[in-house]
Amino acid sequence: MSGPNAEPQVPAGDGGDGDGDSDSFGEEEYAAINSMLDQINSCLDHLEEKNDYLHACLKELLESNRQTRLEFQQQSEQQNVEADVQGLQPPK
Repeated sequence: MSGPNAEPQVPAGDGGDGDGDSDSFGEEEYAAINSMLDQINSCLDHLEEKNDYLHACLKELLESNRQTRLEFQQQSEQQNVEADVQGLQPPK
């Protein structure tokens, strides 16, 4: 299991499997490390999902902005044409 900060709870003592070798890990330590790796993997999966969602939102926003810009350009061109036509007509 994990402690309050998602750190493994390692029992106090020699830190091994009881043979006094401080470099070896016991089954509990491997289980704790495995649990931490599972949590990290879960967090990375969650971040990847968020990243994919944000990417899709940004693509949608970009396409919306392109469409708006095109519409604005068309309106601007139409207004310029109308102004030119009015400028060519003799005053009444």
